[in-house]
Amino acid sequence: MQVFTQQRLADTPDEIWLVQHPPVFTLGRNGKMEHVLAPGDIPVIPIDRGGQVTYHGPGQLVVYMLLDIRRKALGVRELVTAIEQSVIDLLAHYGITALGDRDAPGVYVAGRKIAALGLRISKGCTYHGLSLNVAMDLEPFQRINPCGYAGLQVTQCADLGIEQTPEALAHELCESLAQRLHYPTLVWSLDQT
Repeated sequence: MQVFTQQRLADTPDEIWLVQHPPVFTLGRNGKMEHVLAPGDIPVIPIDRGGQVTYHGPGQLVVYMLLDIRRKALGVRELVTAIEQSVIDLLAHYGITALGDRDAPGVYVAGRKIAALGLRISKGCTYHGLSLNVAMDLEPFQRINPCGYAGLQVTQCADLGIEQTPEALAHELCESLAQRLHYPTLVWSLDQT
């Protein structure tokens, strides 16, 4: 992501990368180790996104957004709101009411976090992005203060009755992101690297 962003030109197309990670805790640039309570055998990796600590693992959809927000004439708050609203729209399609939180970016269902955001902006371009809990082991979230909030509970799509795989929801979420961010078309490619 860093290399892609550093090497971008004014006409480089924006990209969205969809991945699942092996179990890992990531600690944002201003993250505090005091929020990592008991990592056990799960590695803690400092990274250059915003935010505190979060967990990534199998069954979670991670969406890396490599966007030129200057070209799109998007402010950071507008971008965060559009990303949150894309997840809210996706969940609404399944009859789930969700909300964003201006003071604690992410998407929440009945006070439980289902999607976390952590972005980095360099030269008007974003990288890192969004994680959506789909059908995963949520236990590792108990080993941290998710996003720096002690006692914050998390949830996932499977626990809300959404019986889709991360891959299936990826397509729906990307369509929602494209609509909210005003991209007229999506071009899909598969890269297994």
